[in-house]
Amino acid sequence: MTVTERTGAAPRPTGPLSKIDYSERIPNNVNLAADRRLQRALESWQPQFIDWWKTLGPSLPTKDVYLRTAVAVGRDGWAHFEHVPMEEYRWGIFLAEQDPDRTVQFGKHKGKEAWQEVPGEHRADLMRLIVVQGDTEPASVEQQRVLGNTAPSIYDLRNLFQVNVEEGRHLWAMVYLLHAYFGREGREEAEQLLKRNSGDLDSPRILGAFNEETTDWLQFFMFTYFTDRDGKFQLGTLKESAFDPLARTCEFMLKEEAHHMFVGTTGVQRTVERTAEVMKEAGRPATFEDGVIPLDVIQKYLNFQFSVSMDLFGSEQSTNAGNYYTSGLKGRWQETRRKDDHVLLEGSRSMNYVEDGQIKQKIVPMLSALNLDLRDEYVADCANGVARWNQELEEAGLNDRLFLPHEGFNRKVGGYAGHFVSPAGEVLDEAAYDGLVSQWLPTSEDREAVAALMIPEYEYGKFARWIAPPKSGINDQPVEFDYVHLAEEGVA
Repeated sequence: MTVTERTGAAPRPTGPLSKIDYSERIPNNVNLAADRRLQRALESWQPQFIDWWKTLGPSLPTKDVYLRTAVAVGRDGWAHFEHVPMEEYRWGIFLAEQDPDRTVQFGKHKGKEAWQEVPGEHRADLMRLIVVQGDTEPASVEQQRVLGNTAPSIYDLRNLFQVNVEEGRHLWAMVYLLHAYFGREGREEAEQLLKRNSGDLDSPRILGAFNEETTDWLQFFMFTYFTDRDGKFQLGTLKESAFDPLARTCEFMLKEEAHHMFVGTTGVQRTVERTAEVMKEAGRPATFEDGVIPLDVIQKYLNFQFSVSMDLFGSEQSTNAGNYYTSGLKGRWQETRRKDDHVLLEGSRSMNYVEDGQIKQKIVPMLSALNLDLRDEYVADCANGVARWNQELEEAGLNDRLFLPHEGFNRKVGGYAGHFVSPAGEVLDEAAYDGLVSQWLPTSEDREAVAALMIPEYEYGKFARWIAPPKSGINDQPVEFDYVHLAEEGVA
């Protein structure tokens, strides 16, 4: 390992820390006060973050919101709930407890002590991984900033805001690593994280899915189910990293990420439940005239968000992914549970590809197919939620079912890019695909019809017509709890 890249700041503590210091301007459990240079740098970045939040964060004016705030990173009682003005939310820097005996679990450094500093030969790659992850966090806040204006309930509005503030904290998590371990270049990258904006023509976010417009609450639920689930799996690979501060940061982020996927899972489920109720009562397919979202439109939204999220995994075969693994930068999902040598120099697997209008299979080296390995884990996890949604249809006595489209459908990245694959997995020519795609992806008319249903409901305990109430509230509170206190100008 070469000489590490240092910032010139005071040494950072390496012992286990769990409690979060809320007496500091920047709440943290990394003893930030012991590193005055780093503290000053982050305190100079903080006003820029607040300006970004005020400009591109949630647009609906509120007095305060019943929010979850981390108070410790251990296994017991890590979160506290109370009404908090969102602009006063205590964003901070929280790393999971350190294991002083942790070793690298994979790649060429397997069995060696985990890194507490950045090895010089891996500096650029580690910084790139952190920047890309960091870029997704504020992007989703920007995509969702106007959704509060059409919230189907106060309960859902609170969940949106909880997702937003935690995505903001996840940005802080990556910015801390950039400032603490990557010197001037890291500080410059941290600045850029606030200068790129979702959908901006001149300075868009790095990954395509984070430049898509979030048009309505159904897409928000699909985003938090499918796209945040991609985040879960990406964080899961970084949690295995030999670079211990990154691993510990991602381990704690995964605790917060679970709520985001809960919002997506239950949001789509409640949408399907309400549509199924109408279908059962009417004895026919539901339409927009019934005040709900038709099942075929829900399927179209599913097809879209699943396919753009699949692109986030990158090409099925990737030299970079293999190099990251061999170098110890990024492992596999649940690496320590894998029953192999964790080096993969001899391993292989099958991979689908398109040739002569057909989907065929070939054997490829495992080390080059780690993006595909991760994507397969993701798809299996996505199927669990779809099964849950279909349970609502089954309980309503309906034969209709939702499904995940074929992995090649609507793909812009990887081996399927440039091919025209139907949701059922049939390879078509471009003309045939174009003639059918409006049956598979949301049209502008579909989105307009969904948007027309998005009439806000701000009365406690009441819900918009198109969605069913949840079975229970947040943190043992009743569903009709006053989760959000709107500012006067925020009430229509």
